[in-house]
Amino acid sequence: MREIQFREALREAMQEEMRADETIYLMGEEVAEYNGAYKVSQGMLDEFGAKRVIDTPISELGFAGIGIGSAMNGLKPIIEFMTFNFSLVAIDQVINGAAKIMSMSGGQFSVPIVFRGPTGNAGMLSSQHSQCFENWYANCPGLKVVVPSNPADAKGLLKSAIIDPDPVIFMESELMYGDKGEVPEETYYIEIGKAAVTKQGTDVTLVGFGKIMKVVNAAAAELEKEGISAEVIDLRTVRPIDYDTVINSVKKTNRLVLVEESWPLGSIATEIAFKVQKDAFDFLDAPILRIMGGDVPLPYAPTLIQEYLPNAERVIKAVKEVMYVTR
Repeated sequence: MREIQFREALREAMQEEMRADETIYLMGEEVAEYNGAYKVSQGMLDEFGAKRVIDTPISELGFAGIGIGSAMNGLKPIIEFMTFNFSLVAIDQVINGAAKIMSMSGGQFSVPIVFRGPTGNAGMLSSQHSQCFENWYANCPGLKVVVPSNPADAKGLLKSAIIDPDPVIFMESELMYGDKGEVPEETYYIEIGKAAVTKQGTDVTLVGFGKIMKVVNAAAAELEKEGISAEVIDLRTVRPIDYDTVINSVKKTNRLVLVEESWPLGSIATEIAFKVQKDAFDFLDAPILRIMGGDVPLPYAPTLIQEYLPNAERVIKAVKEVMYVTR
């Protein structure tokens, strides 16, 4: 094991797969000459050349469409959105193109493409640059949606996404690119659609994904000091969702708190809550609770952002509520 940054783990994943397969290429705004907007692709132009690390104009609809067409014709593109907020310009290509071509062509065309870039808030960027799109894309059949929370998962999941025969939405965070973590030196892949139980517990199940796992882990650590044993699950993938891991945990702990950054309506947390109450209702000793982002466009002011976002204090309060702890 060695400790590297989140951005370095992503870079290694792309480099390793591109060295092994010449049909894989990277395309997006500033990925080449500038070494990536967040320096994820640093040095890749020098190694792979301008035919495989391609700078584009500010035209998400255009280069997303080019990527999809090339994937239908035997290549394996990695399309970087500078932020998934900008993917709205290309959402018709992603939803009505990449996600549906396999079905609409009767299996004649597959679309092995990865769309990757940051999602969610990144500080004082205001409403149009701070949205969470995990549940938006997870709603569409034909897509897989991956949201890693640490460098090791980021590398293993991105390698799996690149070799996947279907389109994968791979969501990161601007606030995590500098995070460091232990990453194996040997080649490894992490299965898409398999959650990770990152902490064993007996009293309550905490579920999250992506950078919100920092909040979940902080809450679990504080609860442990108070004698409350929380089992922590990192979903890692929100389409497909690993319902079995969550349900098996709830059968053990009998309580569930879900933590997610996005708006409440139609969230991943809502879907999991429905599935758990349907398939594990008799194991629940308390109502399922969600800790979500605010039901408003994300403000600019840091004080309002703090009120908007889930935090460890809100998670701890929810856990005590489902445990009927009054002190």
